[in-house]
Amino acid sequence: MSATYRLQLRGPASDPSEAFTFADATEQVEYFQQLGVSHLYLSPIMTAPPESTHGYDVTDPTTINPELGGMEGLRELSNAVHEAGMKILLDIVPNHVGVDVPKLNPWWWDVLKYGQDSEFASYFDIDWSDNNGAGGRLGLPVLGSEDDVSALTVEGDELVYYEHRFPICPGTEGGTPQQVHDRQHYKLMFWRDGIINYRRFFSINGLAGVRQEDPVVFEHSHRILNQLIAAGIIDGVRVDHPDGLADPFGYLQKLRALIGPDRWLLVEKILGVEEPLDPRLSVDGTTGYDALREFDGVFLNRRAVLPLGDIAAEHAGSRWDAEAFNAAEETLKAEVARNELAAEIRRLAAAVRRDNWSTNGENVSDKDLQEALVELIASMPVYRADYESLSRVTSTVIAQMIIEHPEWADPLDLIATALISRGEANTRFAQVCGAVMAKGVEDTAFYRGSRLVSLQEVGGAPQRCGLSPAEFHLLQAERARLWPHAMTTLTTHDTKRGEVVRSRIGTISEAPEEFAELCASIEYVDGPTCHFLLQNLIGVWPHGEPLTDELRERFHAYAEKAMREAGVRTTWFDVEEDFEDSIHAWIDDLFDNQADKISAFVDLIAPAAQTTDLSKKLVQLMAPGIPDIYQGTEFFTDYLVDPDNRRSIDYASRREALDNVGRGNIQTPNDERMHLIVTALKTRTQYELDDASYLPVMGTGQMERHVLGMMRGDNVIVLVTRRPLDLDKEGGWGDTTVVLPEGVWSNALDTGMWQGEARLAELFSERGQAILTRVGS
Repeated sequence: MSATYRLQLRGPASDPSEAFTFADATEQVEYFQQLGVSHLYLSPIMTAPPESTHGYDVTDPTTINPELGGMEGLRELSNAVHEAGMKILLDIVPNHVGVDVPKLNPWWWDVLKYGQDSEFASYFDIDWSDNNGAGGRLGLPVLGSEDDVSALTVEGDELVYYEHRFPICPGTEGGTPQQVHDRQHYKLMFWRDGIINYRRFFSINGLAGVRQEDPVVFEHSHRILNQLIAAGIIDGVRVDHPDGLADPFGYLQKLRALIGPDRWLLVEKILGVEEPLDPRLSVDGTTGYDALREFDGVFLNRRAVLPLGDIAAEHAGSRWDAEAFNAAEETLKAEVARNELAAEIRRLAAAVRRDNWSTNGENVSDKDLQEALVELIASMPVYRADYESLSRVTSTVIAQMIIEHPEWADPLDLIATALISRGEANTRFAQVCGAVMAKGVEDTAFYRGSRLVSLQEVGGAPQRCGLSPAEFHLLQAERARLWPHAMTTLTTHDTKRGEVVRSRIGTISEAPEEFAELCASIEYVDGPTCHFLLQNLIGVWPHGEPLTDELRERFHAYAEKAMREAGVRTTWFDVEEDFEDSIHAWIDDLFDNQADKISAFVDLIAPAAQTTDLSKKLVQLMAPGIPDIYQGTEFFTDYLVDPDNRRSIDYASRREALDNVGRGNIQTPNDERMHLIVTALKTRTQYELDDASYLPVMGTGQMERHVLGMMRGDNVIVLVTRRPLDLDKEGGWGDTTVVLPEGVWSNALDTGMWQGEARLAELFSERGQAILTRVGS
């Protein structure tokens, strides 16, 4: 394997100009082959709503999406890929299905129609108990007000509520629409009531959880995958959000048995900074958010943590240091558990009582039990702690809680006893922990922190403000030893901002004084929001090119999402238009009246940011693990969060750059980036680095900490520049050298030959990166 290339497939229904189908991908196979990747990594391809832009809202997991070209289109793509000597990695979504439009989902429609008598009732995690808040029916949070059921009408065999349609069970017809509704197995409810008695993907009502622990459900939902494997159409699987399942370990064992021992199997597992991936899992590794944190962090100037904290304190009201971030995360996780996921907490509390065989905890009120669960879940440091490798996490958190809050001893005893039973409560506790972590931290706290926003990424640890080369090398050596076929990544469809944007923002750490001056020169209308947005704007601000209306529009859209995700002054559900208008006016003022200030700062840091970005990309491509290249990132890109990072890709310009590289005609920064990627992948393949050993390579001299080096196997050395702006301020490399192993070494990125002690001022004279290979090896 050399690398994967991630494709975001989408049909033409939402926007024909943005469509990218199997046929479109087939047209680019030759380009992907020449680029040097070994796998095309496809976003979900099972049937989803026609207008879906991502495919994670699967409505029928038993068919290939006709919007993308159906089975025939997939087969043609597979044939072209395999003929080119490449393979296909497929993204699957076992945790949930899309139910926003019930009629598009045959399983969900049948459950709505027949209730517990439906053959698919057991497919979903539904609470049918009499005290489920909906009188034993399936509660659907769709009404605009408590009495809006009066807006119902009947059309044929369907109940209609504005644009929403629901089935009518045979034999329940007749009477007013309200009377018909009252006879159904579902109950339409006010969306703010918080009565949701089916498990969801996080807190998204339109994504209903699926019970993969049921063998019938597993077989049915994986039937098409089984066919694809048997026909040799796909060669590996990436599993979306396995932590949402009742039993990820058992699920992955069954999946491994289905796909076979030799096919690639990866999991979207978000690891805590100190959390290992359980070696008993039947997988080849994660999809690489842990690696992303490492690759980003090692290029930061950690000495800037204090001045950046001072700047944030002055302009945003908080230093956003470790203490502040940890406190914010726990507070926000508790808020999510009490509000967005209150239904899940109530259901978990009921399970805790049921799973206590010796007592139902008469001395513990429902209120106290639920509050203890909220605080316990908010204190959990990982997505879920029921993996064997994390066996003491929960007990450690409970012990600390009892020390700090002895009054919670009784409810915590009740919870601990239920968890020990390894029954329903243990399963639901683990599932809710992950949902609370994702919503409270990644989707809220990471939109509030503003010390250095490039660190606020999926799987990130902004409290630590990067990592040292020593920690970096130890982690890469561990990956080489334990998980050599894990995926590594820098940009995904879920990253808060793309790798190039993060490199630019990260370079602020090398110019804290100049950044402080810029912040002081700009009047904020809301400190926390403006300080957060300014850094993101610096990340996408053009260097050497004019401002465009397109960028302005994209940034306004980003600001709207960021404000509402942060949830401080406005939210998706309660929009504060005056506040949002003030921020949008502030953004327009930056574009119209403050552009010179921002441009001057960007001009200062952009060249160094570009060097850092190329260095980071080379490290990813050559480090242990299998690198993923997100679509379009062969060029310098200015991706923000989705849907901004799903824009269509201009492959004609990329083919032209690839042709330029092939002819040695490297003229533009994008040519340079393409040259680096192609050369790295060619070297990786030639020297079979997938399972190669890893050793750090250290510099010697005045600027030794500005070089990051690694040796892969016996014949490849990679050297890159760290903190290039600092390096320039100090006058360059000076006497710094790297001692090379015995032999003559050729730089694959240019024509240089080296041996013995190489002076970095000479080695990096043309570019800040080098791939050295032993001549004659």
